Order: sequence, then structure tokens, then C-alpha cells
Amino acid sequence: MSRDTQLKDRWEILVKKLSAQFADSDPLELDSIIYLVGVQELGQIHKTYKKDEKLNLMHIAICRLLEPYGYYEFDFFDEDGWPHYTIKEELPPLKAGEQSVLMKEALVSYFLEKDYIS
Repeated sequence: MSRDTQLKDRWEILVKKLSAQFADSDPLELDSIIYLVGVQELGQIHKTYKKDEKLNLMHIAICRLLEPYGYYEFDFFDEDGWPHYTIKEELPPLKAGEQSVLMKEALVSYFLEKDYIS
């Protein structure tokens, strides 16, 4: 099985499983899944977030997801428990489709690591 086919299959499994758990089976979009990772990483699951906090959650998720690729490094937790990351290497310029593939690959890897999917 090619790497692209495997990523596509795992992505579909991940979307289906998360959508069933969090969206009454309406397919979740990429941004929504990134947001869920941010909430998971923060660990404050039963809280209502303001708009700016939601953007910060997505930033946390992106940093955490791209950390294994060498773009970010965890730095510290602040007094409110929010994780902070340091940029290690700037992301190369990517086209929208390339960004999407990178994030899907990072999300699949994250959920494989968490044993949410196999």
C-alpha cells in the first residue's frame, strides 16, 4: 500500500471516529480536528472558550502536531496551565494543498501515538 493511500485510509477512519464521538456523525473538518487536539493538549476539556482562546487552542495544536517534524519545541506551561512552544525552524512556504496534507499526516501520527486509531 502506498504512503498516500495509507494516509488517506487512516484519515478517513480518524474523521469517521471523531465525527461519531463529537459531531453526531457529521464529518468534522480539518480545523475542527485541530481544535480538538488543542483542547486535548490543554487538558481543560469541560470549559467554554472565547474566540481568542479558541485561536490559541488551535495554535497549541499546530505546535504540538508539528513538534515531531522539528518545527516547534515545547517550552513550558504557564500559570494557567497553557503550554508554550518555541519555534525551532520556520515552516517552508507551502501551497494550501501541501499544508493540508502535512496537517493530515501530523494528525494521523498524533492519533496513532495516542492509540486512538491503528
